[in-house]
Amino acid sequence: MQYGSIEKEISSLIDRSVKKVFTDHSLAFAADGSDSPKIELEIPKDRSHGDVSTNIAMKLCSSFKSSPIELANLIKTEIEARLTHDANLRKYLAGVEVKAPGFINFFFSLEYLSETLSKIMRMKDGYGRSEAGRGLKLQVEFVSANPTGPLTVAHGRQAAIGDSLANILKFAGYDVTREYYLNDEGTQMDILGQSIMARYRGLFSLSENFPENGYKGAYVYDIAKDLKKKYGKKFLEYKEDIGPFRGFGLMWLVKDIKEDLKAFGVKFDVWYSQKKLRQSGKVKKALDLLNERGYIFEKEGATWFRSTDFGDDKDRVVTKSDNSHTYLAPDIAYHMEKYRRGFKRIVDIWGPDHHGYIPRMKAAIQALGFDKDSLDVLIVQLATLYKNGAVLSMSTRAGEFVTLREVREEVGKDVSRFCFIMRRISSHLDFDLDAVKKESMDNPVYYIQYAHARIWSILKRGRRRLWFGKFDPKLLKEPEELGLLRGLNEFAKVVEQSAKALEPYMVLQYLQDLAGLFHSFYNKHKVLIDDRELAKSRLVLVDCTRIVLANGLRLLGVSLPRSM
Repeated sequence: MQYGSIEKEISSLIDRSVKKVFTDHSLAFAADGSDSPKIELEIPKDRSHGDVSTNIAMKLCSSFKSSPIELANLIKTEIEARLTHDANLRKYLAGVEVKAPGFINFFFSLEYLSETLSKIMRMKDGYGRSEAGRGLKLQVEFVSANPTGPLTVAHGRQAAIGDSLANILKFAGYDVTREYYLNDEGTQMDILGQSIMARYRGLFSLSENFPENGYKGAYVYDIAKDLKKKYGKKFLEYKEDIGPFRGFGLMWLVKDIKEDLKAFGVKFDVWYSQKKLRQSGKVKKALDLLNERGYIFEKEGATWFRSTDFGDDKDRVVTKSDNSHTYLAPDIAYHMEKYRRGFKRIVDIWGPDHHGYIPRMKAAIQALGFDKDSLDVLIVQLATLYKNGAVLSMSTRAGEFVTLREVREEVGKDVSRFCFIMRRISSHLDFDLDAVKKESMDNPVYYIQYAHARIWSILKRGRRRLWFGKFDPKLLKEPEELGLLRGLNEFAKVVEQSAKALEPYMVLQYLQDLAGLFHSFYNKHKVLIDDRELAKSRLVLVDCTRIVLANGLRLLGVSLPRSM
C-alpha cells in the first residue's frame, strides 16, 4: 500500500468514526455535508507521537460540547472497533493513541514501513513524485529584476527559492513554466542610459554630466568600455538621445543576468518583455476591458482603476495626466496575458518592498474575471550578508552591493542555493559567508552532502563483498533502523506539503532530519557485518536513504557528491 493510499484510508476511517460518534450522541452534520469534518493528517514533529496525526477532536470539541481529550478518546474507541473488521488496514497500523491536548496519533507497522524500501528500489529517482497537481498548468514568475544592474544577493535568494519551488511543484504533478518578466522600459532604464552615456563620454575625457540619481556601480564603467570598444567614437554626438546607450546597456545586462542564473543552476522557460507587451497593444486592451466592466474612471486629469471594489484600501492610477502609464497598467496586462496563455494558477515571487502591491494585483485579476485565489504572491524577505563579523552593504543605486556572482564564487553554487532556502520565505535570512565555508557537521549543506557521500563509500565496499539480491526487511528492528524507515516513508508526504504550502524550506528541513537519522544509525551500527542477511538488509536501507537524499537535493538544485 502506498503512502497516499494509507493516508486516504486513515482519513476515511477517521471520518466514518467521527460521524458515528456524533450520531451515537444524537448530534448530526448538515444534510448537504457543508459542516462535515475536514480530516487533515500531519507528520508530528516529535516522532514518538506517531507517523501521522490528526487534530480533528480539537476542531470539533465545541460542537460536541466536551473536552478535546474526551472526544479524541471516543473517536479512538470507534476507530479501534472498525479496525477489527478491516484486516488490510489493521495489517499496516501498529497502534492508535490519544495525546494531550487532543491529538489522535497513528503508528505504522513494520510490515508497512518495510514496503517503502521495495518501492524506493523500484522507483529510484521517481520516488516521492506524485500526481497531486493533476497536470494543472501553473506559472512561477520569479527574480524579474530590472535590468539596471547585476543580480544581487536579494535576487539570489529569490532565484534559489523560485527555482526550487518550481522543481517541487513539477515533482508534485503540476505542469510548471518558469518565467522572468523583463522590465525593459521606463524611468529606471532611462536613468541607466543616462549613466552609461556619462561614463562613455568620460572615457574620452569629456564632461560627463553624470545624473544625480544615476547608477554609480563599477559595472556601468564596464558597459561604457565595451560600448567604446565596439563602436569607438560613434555615439559622442549623441547628447540628448540616450537610446543607443539604454539599448546597449539592456543587452549587456540581460546577457550578464542570464550567465549568472545559468551558473546558479537556474534556467527560465520564458523571458517576457514589458516593452513588447506595450507595443502589442495589450496594455490598452486590458484597460479597455476594465473600462467596459465599469472599473475605470477619470479624476484630476488621470485614469483610475476602481480597486476598492475588491477590497483595496484606495483606488489606483493607471494612466497619469501626461498619458504615460504607471507600473500598475502593464502589470495588469501582463497578468491578463498569463491567464490567456492558459495558466490556471499563478505564483509571483516578489521582494519585501512589493508587499503593498498585492491587494491591487488581486483586485485587478478579479476585475478581469479571474479567481483571486488562483494568484499566489510570495514575499521573499531580504538576506543580510556577514563577512568577518561585519554586515556588507546592499545599495544598487549607490554602487555599494554584493552581487550573486561574488557570493557564488566565494562559497560555491551548492552552499549559496542551500543557504538561501535555509529559512522560511517570510523569514529574514542572516548569511554568514565565513561560517558556511567550513566543512564541518555544523554546516547544514555539508551535513547532508556528507551523508550522501558516506553512503556511496559504504555501497562501494559492500558491492564488492555482497550481492544485494533478495533481502529481508523484517531484520531491521533496531530503533535507528526503524527511524530511518519512517523518515524515508515521509518523503512523498513532505513533497506534497511543500508544494501545497509553496515553501521549499520544508524539503530542506526534511533532508536535514533524514541526514540526522542516517548519521545516528551509522554511528551506532555497522552495515558490513558478518551476518550476511542483515548486512544485505542494511545495505538496501542505506542505499534507499541515498536515493531519497539525492531526490531531495535535486529538488533544491544542489549537487550529489560521491566523496568529500
